Amino acid sequence: MSRKVALVTGASSGIGEATALRLHELGYTVHAAARRVERMAHLAERGIRPLAMDVTDEASVQAGVEQVLAESGRIDVLVNNAGYGSYGALEDVPLEEARYQFEVNVFGAARLTQLVLPQMRERRSGHIVNVSSMGGKIYEPLGGWYHATKFALEGLSDSLRLELKPFGIDVVIVEPGAIRTEWGGIAADNLRKVSGETAYAEQAAAGAAVLSSVEANPRLGSAPSVVADAIAKAVTARRPRTRYAIGMGAKPAILLRRILPDRAFDALVTTAFRATARRTPGR
Repeated sequence: MSRKVALVTGASSGIGEATALRLHELGYTVHAAARRVERMAHLAERGIRPLAMDVTDEASVQAGVEQVLAESGRIDVLVNNAGYGSYGALEDVPLEEARYQFEVNVFGAARLTQLVLPQMRERRSGHIVNVSSMGGKIYEPLGGWYHATKFALEGLSDSLRLELKPFGIDVVIVEPGAIRTEWGGIAADNLRKVSGETAYAEQAAAGAAVLSSVEANPRLGSAPSVVADAIAKAVTARRPRTRYAIGMGAKPAILLRRILPDRAFDALVTTAFRATARRTPGR
């Protein structure tokens, strides 16, 4: 039997990079997609195939999928990991930026899924793994657009799971918690730029402290490899779970959201933000 083939987006760093490496270790032919191909030279040295792709560009996405199919003949696993966090008060964030957040976090994943499904359906097998977040189940101030994309990705994935069940294709949602990547620092910097000098400045300072807390104290976050391990477990399981909440804080936060009334959870989030802001140095 030929080697199974995986396409992983957002693979130049963090969770995507770790996932590409883990699947390669399991014997998959891995195509690692990202805009920054130069950052994937070390993956190429390991036998992983770098692929230039911008998930917001139709021509780029189509060309990327065509290249994978031409080189490997099939795609057994699609890991939709490309994404970023756009933070700022709703009043402050331009709608153009909000639309781009959806283009990357939702529509990019949806379009890639559309393109890989025909050959999966023909073989009646495959795995679609959508990397959401615990932020697809919980919320925080100044994160409205980011959380909206993750809530949307969760709903999209749930519907897709039922659509594809008759064709033998599994849809899995991965919900990482706090992970040690560059994601939080970038989101914090953008939050300061958007709302750091507006009427929401005090909330922005607290929010930036929360987002960068793992950078300030790595013990507050898990390694990207724990998410990669969960994805590997999902795509190799005979009957994968529909959701994998993984990494620091993910399971407790999702559980608390499920059992607490809205106002109680509001108070919990507010208290946690204030506490994190106080103990994060230089933020």
